[in-house]
Amino acid sequence: MGIKYFEDEKVFKLDSKDASYVIALVDEEQFAGHAYYGKKISDYHVRHLMRLNENPFTPSQNERERVSFNDLFAFEYPTFGVGDFRETCLKVRNKYGAAACSLVYKSHKIYAGKPALAGLPATFGSESECETLELTMTDPILKLDVTLVYTVFEDNSAITRSARIQNLAEDDIYLTNALSMCVDLEGLNYEMINLHGSWARERHIDRHPITHGKHRIDSSRGESSHQDHPFIAVMTPETNEDVGEVYGFNFVYSGNFMAQAEGCQFETTRVVMGINPDTFTWKLATGEEFICPEVVMVYSDAGLGKMTRSFHDLYRNHLIRGEYKDKKRPILINNWEATYFNFNTEKLLSIAKEASSLGIEMLVMDDGWFGKRNDDNTSLGDWQVNEEKLPGGLKNLVDEVNKLGMKFGIWFEPEMISPESNLYREHPDWAIQIPERTAARCRNQYVLDISRKEVRDYVYNMVKTVLQSSNIEYVKWDMNRPLSDLGSFALPADRQGELSHRYMLGVYEMQERLINDFPHLLLENCSGGGARFDAGMLYYSPQIWCSDDTDAIERLSIQQGTAMIYPLCSMGAHVSDCPNHTVGRSTPFRTRGHVALAGTFGYELDVTKIPAEDRAMIPEQVAMYHKYNDLVRTGDYYRIANYSENRTFDCYEVVAKDQSEALVTIVEVTRRANFKSRRIRLKGLQPDAVYENEDTKERYTGEILMYAGVQCPDTWGDYISNLMHFVKVN
Repeated sequence: MGIKYFEDEKVFKLDSKDASYVIALVDEEQFAGHAYYGKKISDYHVRHLMRLNENPFTPSQNERERVSFNDLFAFEYPTFGVGDFRETCLKVRNKYGAAACSLVYKSHKIYAGKPALAGLPATFGSESECETLELTMTDPILKLDVTLVYTVFEDNSAITRSARIQNLAEDDIYLTNALSMCVDLEGLNYEMINLHGSWARERHIDRHPITHGKHRIDSSRGESSHQDHPFIAVMTPETNEDVGEVYGFNFVYSGNFMAQAEGCQFETTRVVMGINPDTFTWKLATGEEFICPEVVMVYSDAGLGKMTRSFHDLYRNHLIRGEYKDKKRPILINNWEATYFNFNTEKLLSIAKEASSLGIEMLVMDDGWFGKRNDDNTSLGDWQVNEEKLPGGLKNLVDEVNKLGMKFGIWFEPEMISPESNLYREHPDWAIQIPERTAARCRNQYVLDISRKEVRDYVYNMVKTVLQSSNIEYVKWDMNRPLSDLGSFALPADRQGELSHRYMLGVYEMQERLINDFPHLLLENCSGGGARFDAGMLYYSPQIWCSDDTDAIERLSIQQGTAMIYPLCSMGAHVSDCPNHTVGRSTPFRTRGHVALAGTFGYELDVTKIPAEDRAMIPEQVAMYHKYNDLVRTGDYYRIANYSENRTFDCYEVVAKDQSEALVTIVEVTRRANFKSRRIRLKGLQPDAVYENEDTKERYTGEILMYAGVQCPDTWGDYISNLMHFVKVN
């Protein structure tokens, strides 16, 4: 397997599929230092890279310059207060109010398999699939142990990292910063990618040089957020989809985070990631342990594309769980943009009847079915069916939908509470708020204090009662506002800094209960669109609503950034009405279908009102989905051209794992005057195999398609898309 300890050099060598990561114990005090991370190597003699024979030398050789050593050394888990003035992972406050901490080696163990992280989402693997190193460090003065946990996956170029912090002293200690990982990279000549955006334009790719100083992205919104994303990639300047060294870092967490690349004084680059320290403190009582969420690290020696495919494979095989892990998802139609709050049983059934006749497989009832919810100002928290809208109750509606041969799904927003609700009138203290301060509303709603067990139990039991009342096979779990006014009536003053993380642990607990109580349920997470599209949520739901912006052209950039990390099978994508409800753009129904095909695929419109020619196209799109979804869901994803860069067209390809077929999607966003047909070069095929274009019946060798290229179908007009399906014939 992939982890070995070499006593002669006091070196730990971790080998993933294509990368090596080396840790060395240094000096008589045995500090854990980072020695190498990069392309896979067979040798382990890399201690010379650590410059231990240079000034200021190690503390055992030169005690007078310990601070200088600490400010230079590549610590595996750097600590605050002892001379490392770069970003550090661990900062504490002891009984004296002091923050200094210094970690030295205590013990280690290497074993097959991977431990779960209690209460947290994390990747998983069997004893035959992965191997784990637990490297325990200690501060003997504080009596604080930190166990660094590394897991290597045999079938992937990924290494995961987390940390456990345990207080073995007799006094309480406060953690004021507890990040999950640090890597010091040699050199400063790197560029950084992060994913930036806002509501309706999430995860746009932002690339810039790393210079001296700190390049930080974060969220303090109580969610991974629309604005920034818990992912960064650090790469060599020449890097593109196919060339260059890339280090990708993704946080398996859905709350406040910080990710940073720091250009340091000696031309090194320090990368750190973890819970945002700006919104975090944690009282660690004697004997207690704090678990830092997991970071996934992926190394690629062949550009961003290889990094992407490593993330995709890891998450499909070792993060997504449940019945739908490797299963085609039902084609759904959601009534939100069709009706908003203005619906009743009769209207929903009229949509369902038409949809079922066209091959659509599930009706999802969105916001507005409960309490007195006729707009977004009321009733969150009152999860009882409004029988004025749904006479005969939910079961009557679901039974009628099932008679049409369709599944039924429903929308909830369990984490929120409306000031105008029975729940708020009965329990105003259940809302997150600060005493004596009027809490700020967003969408005229407050956030429930999910950190409290009685709140979680009450809300979850309401949701469970609804789901048990009828044959509900899908849940859309939404969260439509960030957290602010952070205060909990259940926490003492010295624990108020724990609220954001305890809130997130509470959400995870509720979702774990949901999928355990309803193992056949298809759960789709959502947060005002894509504000919580992250690896943490993917552990509970195999798909996440990608963005509230369903415009096909806007989705090209949104889905490009999302697919840089997350597999296509996880991206909630629908064909919606035109003019689009977010941007007002009209695009061809065919193009909307092709763009949604790169995700879970569904509809967000009133199928009874759309033009007849569009409605007639739905059976073709349904057939298209069933024909290609296995390939899209499981294949290797390649970017060929990015509309976000060239501003004229977009092109991506999915290739079967056995290279037997490839599906290419081309969207000509802006028609060019006086140009001939566009030529593209495919990727990922067998050079000596012969492939047939299914439409034209023309045959090409793989090397011709990849190295010489193929002409795209010519188009006329803007926003025109085409698919090209190539099938191996020998």
